[in-house]
Amino acid sequence: MIVYLHGFRSSPQSRKALILARHLQQRGAADQYQCPALPPSPRAAARLALELAQTTPPKQLALIGSSLGGYYATWIAEKLGCRAVLLNPAIDPAHDLQAHIGRQSVFFSDDEINFRPEYIDELRELNTPVTRPERYFLIAASGDAVIDHRKMLSRYAGARQRLIDGSNHELSDFEQYVEEVLAFCRSEGGSGSGKTSVRGSGQ
Repeated sequence: MIVYLHGFRSSPQSRKALILARHLQQRGAADQYQCPALPPSPRAAARLALELAQTTPPKQLALIGSSLGGYYATWIAEKLGCRAVLLNPAIDPAHDLQAHIGRQSVFFSDDEINFRPEYIDELRELNTPVTRPERYFLIAASGDAVIDHRKMLSRYAGARQRLIDGSNHELSDFEQYVEEVLAFCRSEGGSGSGKTSVRGSGQ
């Protein structure tokens, strides 16, 4: 089972979520993919994602988290001992999202969310150390203007890492890496550590 966790102000209709859904459908594995709509409360979002993840044995489970979803995926992976792919994951959202308290529009939707001040403390509660880096696959873009890729590389030191030269926070060129992501998700216990640098499209 693959569980995709979208980022802040995103939704199951995000481009990366739909790319994953299409690739798995083409493989006849659409029933092995879940992408829940995460509520704005970090505590509620993490609880929802954890409950969904717990329906699958850890060795048969892989999480894919984008941005804030990567922060949640790390918390769940440390609890359950499953694999996780992190796409430009949030490193310190309790700090970064203080500027976004209040009503916010949602990408790929006409909905709005109300990001409350108490959610900052909820984010702090979910901060967890990485104890088994070999279970993680980090994809970070040097062109990410939202999260410093150097902080991502440091946070997930020892994990498998792919540093894309260029690209952006949204990973507009994600489709180039989807097969590598799915291969890691299928591998039992991850596929070891190591850093790989590639030149992205810069888009």
